Parts: sequence; structure tokens; C-alpha cells
Amino acid sequence: MPYPTDHERDRPWVMRTYAGHSSAAASNELYRRNLAKGQTGLSVAFDLPTQTGYDPDHVLARGEVGKVGVPVSHIGDMRQLFDGIPLAEANTSMTINAPAMWLLALYVSVAREQAEAEGRDVDEVLVKLTGTTQNDIIKEYLSRGTYIFPPGPSLRLITDMIAWTVHHVPKWNPINICSYHLQEAGATPTQEVAYALCTAIAVLDAVRDSGQVDQADMEKVVARISFFVNAGVRFVEEMCKMRAFTQLWDELTRERYGVENPKARRLRYGVQVNSLGLTEAQPENNVQRIVLEMLAVSLSRGSRARAIQLPAWNEALGLPRPWDQQWALRMQQVLAFETDLLEYEDIFDGSHVVQAKVDEIVSGAREEIARVQDLGGAVAAVESGYMKSQLVSSLAEYRRGMENGERILVGVNKFETTEPSPLQAEGAKAIETIDPAVEKAAVAAVEKWREERDNAAVAKALAALKAKASTSDNLFEATVDCARAGVTTGEWSGALREVFGEYRAPTGVSAASAAGQGNPELERVRELVRRTETELGERLRILVGKPGLDGHSNGAEQVAVRARDVGFEVIYQGIRLTPDQIVAAAVQEGVHVVGLSVLSGSHLEVVPLVVDGLRAAGAGDIPVIVGGIIPPDDAALLTERGIARVFTPKDYELTDIMAGIVELIRERHGLSGA
Repeated sequence: MPYPTDHERDRPWVMRTYAGHSSAAASNELYRRNLAKGQTGLSVAFDLPTQTGYDPDHVLARGEVGKVGVPVSHIGDMRQLFDGIPLAEANTSMTINAPAMWLLALYVSVAREQAEAEGRDVDEVLVKLTGTTQNDIIKEYLSRGTYIFPPGPSLRLITDMIAWTVHHVPKWNPINICSYHLQEAGATPTQEVAYALCTAIAVLDAVRDSGQVDQADMEKVVARISFFVNAGVRFVEEMCKMRAFTQLWDELTRERYGVENPKARRLRYGVQVNSLGLTEAQPENNVQRIVLEMLAVSLSRGSRARAIQLPAWNEALGLPRPWDQQWALRMQQVLAFETDLLEYEDIFDGSHVVQAKVDEIVSGAREEIARVQDLGGAVAAVESGYMKSQLVSSLAEYRRGMENGERILVGVNKFETTEPSPLQAEGAKAIETIDPAVEKAAVAAVEKWREERDNAAVAKALAALKAKASTSDNLFEATVDCARAGVTTGEWSGALREVFGEYRAPTGVSAASAAGQGNPELERVRELVRRTETELGERLRILVGKPGLDGHSNGAEQVAVRARDVGFEVIYQGIRLTPDQIVAAAVQEGVHVVGLSVLSGSHLEVVPLVVDGLRAAGAGDIPVIVGGIIPPDDAALLTERGIARVFTPKDYELTDIMAGIVELIRERHGLSGA
């Protein structure tokens, strides 16, 4: 997005809505509607099986197909997803990481098909492709959990993609270094800036040292690196964060990589404002939160976002409807076209208050960047667990402030009295729901695809991919060959799993700081735990589990930390477990309670399987509790299926939750009341 001179009105940012669900056909219809409403870019949400490299019929995909995004299993799905949308004219953001090379290969292949169908020169069309693949694997190990391969091979895939796009798709952003989820995982503004720039250093060093890009082309590489940030409701601090980010990126690219062109050194970033900060209680308050967070990344012209997508007011309740997404888009349009925001130079230049805060963040970020580099860089800091433990500790501190009232959330821990909301009135259908038939249709479709394609060509393409993966050659063209041959998402990922192996990232729980001493409620629960252990004659044990593919583990980690703080022995094995694995661990460890965390909407499918599995294993007396974004009707269904307790985001008092868990254990063991 070109910047105007100081005497011209600034051009509006690219306006997107993060969207996609059910199927490629349904998502295509949604994209067309959103474009007709004035959206100027597409932001594709993929479902969790696609994000983690599985086909819809894989055991881990159960309950997850089409829930949090669109399933894309092969080139046929990608064709349907963009049917009637000329890719040479589109600006498409794809939130995809571990399989980013695969999804870009599918996208490029469809663009080639469109060019060939119209009799256009393929290379000319590829040169016009604009958009972004997120492709930031470091933050997946730290926060979002959709990684597949170990850090080394993952960094290789990123490097190969960047090298290929610089030479063949020069307007494409091959990586969108994403601090957004770091903030969700607890990062302070200083940590968010520092860890994102550490990721940038790791990526740019890898590209520079790969031999695939000449030193003269490093300017082109730097110019195509984009960022994706979070903006919380403390909008003055967030705005200062972005000014600090801009300053540090300019310094880094000039001093470390020798980029002389100021235009190439600009911080090019998009933003989604803080979805995790949205509240289930009084959700109408989320509207003003979203608007204030949007101001953080739009007020300062010198560090203004060039693409913005806003969540919907009801995302803490479930999947937004098209009308909710339209409301979020209209917020952007009112700010861009009705106000005078874009008519002025940077209104904060010269403010000593703003500059002091910027300097504070810059100084702290420099220190943290140096600390990570001393550890060996971002990859080493992931593998050692350092960055993860820092984030878990920061989030624990944030939650303590919320619980003790130092950090106010309107409608949650203060001003809770409310009138009934007409937005959630009976019959309002306040969220979108996904028909369970969607998953069955996707499974049938991928089975049919495998039957009708040229399986000999598929086998040949996969063999070539694995052979290339065993060398240091660039993997992108081999991946394109797989896409065009009809390989599926699960097959591409499976082939590379065979060569690279899989990975389980450190959870950060064991190194996280404990809750402060002297809290009367905390001490009361600790005493209750001790008394219960004495009466039972054994240590209280809780298994915290993440069934399915949902990798957002922040809540599970905080529950594990608080359970440890009140005296539980905690068994937490991280993300992406099958119900059978959770049952086996619960039985083997002899736990007193199983706590499950599900944020992806698959709770009705995967949670009852754990209850059924425990009963089948003769351990049906172990109570199962669940927390997540669970609508009231679903909570009632889970209770009917044998779930002992259901917690949602409104249940923010972790110590109260711990007390309830101990009382549940006492009840199940016939002990006298607490």
C-alpha cells in the first residue's frame, strides 16, 4: 500500500474480515458477499485439520472439520474456494503456518489454471499475485499450537518459500511474522515486540545463509517481510508499541542486513484486534473494545497498519454470523471514510509523553532481544522452553491482576449488573452453528477425490517430494507438482512427517512462576487440598488435557499452573491428544479428576468420548470437567452426557474453580462437605 506525501489524504488500509467455515463452496459464497459489501481484501480462515496437515477422515480431525475455518484438502477445494474470484486482482491473506508452502502451492496452481483458461501469460499473472501467507512457525510453538515439524525443518520450509516467492511471485508476502498470538499467550508489549523481531532475525539469517538469495536481493526479501500484530484495549500503550516496533525494525534492517532503501525498511503490518480480550459476560461491551483497539493501530500515521481485520462482538460466544462480520467491517469504513483521521500528518510527533513510553518499550525490547540472541536465537529459545515459560508467567501475572481487581474488565469483575441483551434474546440465534453433516460430507468428498484422481501420478509426486526433502534443495516446485497431481493436504504433510519427524513443544508450565503467598482464598483452597489428601491417604492428581486439534493452550496452561499452586500434582502433556490417549494417561496416572480444554467448537464430539473411554476402562468414577467457548445449550448436553462441570470464559476466578474441583473430588469419594 503506497504512502502518500504529507500533503495528501492517506489511503485507507486494506479492510478484511477473517472468514471461512463449513466448506469451500459455502466460504466462496461468503467471500463474494463480503467483497460486495466493500471489503478490499480476503482473509482465509482454515479449519484445524488443514492447519495441522490432516485430511478430514483422520482420527484427530473428528469434530474439527469446518469449525474454525474452511477445510482445504486438495486443489479441487482451492478451485472452489476462489471460484469466480480472479486471483490476479485479489489481495488474499491466508492464516496458515506449518503447511503454508502447501496452501500457497495450491493457490499458485489455481492462479496458473485461471491464466491458462483465459489465454494469459502465466508468469505475468504470477507477478501480479498479492497477498500474504502467515507462515510464522515460531509463534506456533509458543502460543497457537498448529505446528507439525521440528523447528529446523520448519525454518527450512519458510526459507524455501521466501526464496521462491522473491523470484517468482515478487508482490507476495511469503511470511507474516505474527506477534498477535504472543499477546494472547501473555506477552507484554515489550515481549511482543522483542520476540517478533527475534523471529524476524532467525528467518532473515536463514534466508541470507541459505545461498538461495544473492546479497543484492536481500533488500527485496526485507521489503516483502510483513508483520501481524495484536492491539489490546490499552490503546495509548498499544499505539506506542507500534511506534517502537517501527523504529526497531528500521534499525534492524539497516544495521544487520544493510538495507539502504528507506521504503524497503518500512514496517509493513496488518492487525487483528484482541479477540481473546472479548468477554462472554455483557458481550455488547465488546463493540467499544474493538473500536478502541482499532484506534491503537490507526491513529499514528507514521506507524499505521496497512491492513486491518476486526473480530465480531460475539466471538466469545461462538462463530459469528455474516451480519456480525458486516458490523465489524462497517466499523472500519466509518473510521476511514467518515472521520478526518486520514487527513493529517502524524498527530503524535513531538509528544514527550508518547516518546517517553516509546523509549521505554524500545529499551526493554532491545534487552530481551539481546537475551534471546545470547541463548542462541529464537529457535534455541523455543527448544529450551525459555520464551514459552516467560509468556506463561506473564499471563499468570495478568490473570492475578484480573482476579484481585487491579485490572478491571467491565461487566466481568466490575459493573456486573446488567439488563437483558436484545442481541441475545430468545430466538435471536446469536451465533453461527455448523451442521454436523459438514464433516461427513468432507470425509466422503476426500474419499471420492482419492478414487477419481490419477493415483500413479500422486505416488510419483510424493516420492519426488520425499527425495527432495532428504536433500537441501528447494521444496516449492516439488510441492506444486504434488498440488497439480491431486495430492491431499494430509498426504503432503505425511510425506514430510516421514522425513522430518514430528515435534512436541515445551509447555512452559513447570517453569512458570507460582501465585503470590498470603492470598486468603488461595490459602483456604490449599488447606482444603491438604485435608483431602490426608483423608484419602494420597496426593491429589489432576490431568489437564487438550483433545482434538485445538492448539490454543493458554487457558489449559493457566489451569495447570493454578492447580499446581494450590497443591495438586498436575499431569499436563500439552496439545493435540486423542480421547484414547487422555483416557490411557488418566488411568495410568491414577488421577482424581480429568480437566479438558476445548476452544475450537468440537466439545460435543470429543469430550463425551473421554467419558465413554473412562467407563470402558473401568474408571468411570473419575469425574471429567471441561472449559472452553461452550454455549449454554451445549453445556446442558454435555452435562447429560456425564460431564461433571462446565466452565466458560465468564468463570475467570481460577482459585474458585480449583475450590470447586476439590469439592467435586470430595463428593465423589464420599467425604464430608468442605
